[in-house]
Amino acid sequence: MAKSDNAVRRYRTIFLSDLHLGTRGCQAELALDFLRHNDADTYFLVGDILDGWRMRSGWYWPQSHNDVIQKLLRKVRHGAQMIFVPGNHDEFARQFIGLSFGGIEIVRQATHVAADGKRYLVMHGDEFDVVVRHSKWLAHLGDWAYDTALFVNTHLNTIRRLFGFNYWSISAWAKQKVKNAVNFIGSFETELAREAKRRGADGVICGHIHHPAIRDIDGVTYVNTGDFVESCSFVVEHDDGRLEVMRWSKTYAEARREREQADPLVAAEVEVEAEAEAA
Repeated sequence: MAKSDNAVRRYRTIFLSDLHLGTRGCQAELALDFLRHNDADTYFLVGDILDGWRMRSGWYWPQSHNDVIQKLLRKVRHGAQMIFVPGNHDEFARQFIGLSFGGIEIVRQATHVAADGKRYLVMHGDEFDVVVRHSKWLAHLGDWAYDTALFVNTHLNTIRRLFGFNYWSISAWAKQKVKNAVNFIGSFETELAREAKRRGADGVICGHIHHPAIRDIDGVTYVNTGDFVESCSFVVEHDDGRLEVMRWSKTYAEARREREQADPLVAAEVEVEAEAEAA
């Protein structure tokens, strides 16, 4: 195996949310591949890692979902700090706030101090979703409709992969096009930024709406980690404190093959590495 197959990039902090393990829409294989090739001193699991809503209505837990949990626990055993901020879909974990399981700390909210000294409020964000807060039955109805869209999306992407196309999300596309969805996202982002400013923080890092972003809102840095259902995204903190949204919509091996096909020099370098390793 070439050395590049085992390449691991290290960051100061990784922020990850909305895996929705326990659902068919979860991109568990991509999440697992991401965890294999990325490492950090500290991990924030920013809610909806498990989908308790879906698991109550029907059990779905393939081996790949178990592998993701085991990989996270292995990182803790290897010395990483891991902080879990439960969301609305894994709200059952909120009863354990203040406790630690397998070395994973469970907190309601957290404050993260970046390498550059900036302070970020870390929260899932469902507290600022009016539907979730006041009309839970409507939130569950919306979740059912969303799950149906993901079912269609799964079969569509199976066909796309056969023809060599990357993962594409219907619901993510709709969020960008439907006016009400765009307005909801804008309102959500503004409210989170206001809350961070009210608490004297430089920024806020959240999940919940499956819409990865880093932007300035009235002098506050708003950060959304995205998800591993639609955008297959996460946020990293570099050693200098800089935050960056990253995506993992294809496996490391798939991405490397594409680079090799696009640039013969990359293929030659990989071949030399493989020969050196064999020697």
